[in-house]
Amino acid sequence: MQYFTEDFSAFFKELASNNNKDWFHANKKRYQASIKEPFEVFVGAMIQQIQIYDRDLEIGPKDCILRINRDIRFSTDKSPYNLHYTAFISRGGRKDKSIPGIFLRLSPEMIGIMGGCFGPSKEQLHKIRTNIRNNPAAFQKLLENRDFVEKFGEIKGDKMKRIPKEWQETFEKEPLIANKQFYFVAEESPGLITSNVLVDELMHYWKIMRPINEFLTKAIS
Repeated sequence: MQYFTEDFSAFFKELASNNNKDWFHANKKRYQASIKEPFEVFVGAMIQQIQIYDRDLEIGPKDCILRINRDIRFSTDKSPYNLHYTAFISRGGRKDKSIPGIFLRLSPEMIGIMGGCFGPSKEQLHKIRTNIRNNPAAFQKLLENRDFVEKFGEIKGDKMKRIPKEWQETFEKEPLIANKQFYFVAEESPGLITSNVLVDELMHYWKIMRPINEFLTKAIS
């Protein structure tokens, strides 16, 4: 099924040159028809597909979709609108980025795809590190999975500058123990946005990231 027309990318390209409230309000109906409404349908379709495998996913599209408005309170860039549309599909939705899920960003330049644990609390981080220390072989097997390496490469994240004593031995065997985040990213061509296999292709990514997401989810639960 095709969810978006070519106007999805065209809208954001024009917004990039007219990032102000007057232009946006003059194009509000176009935004509703080409961006907001089809994106809700698309995210709803993703949720339905994921629920086949994850019965604990009890959310709707509005729980997952981030606003187009930028938070400009602490930014030197006062442009009011993002130049992409974003959703975080997980059991916690957009309000809890500590729960692993699939993060999707659609823009004229690319489709961004992210999984893993982006914002764990100190308690959750301790649990993840403990799970890695207690299950090093299982964790390494997930990292070395051929499909994961091909699509996502490796786990990323900010790292501790100093390794506490309790983690030093594990760090020597598994440097990722120093991470303060455990996420991974991939990109797809923007041409996929208007294709009729968009959900199928993104579900392929979801299935590849699922084992690591489940490893992290089990740790923080």
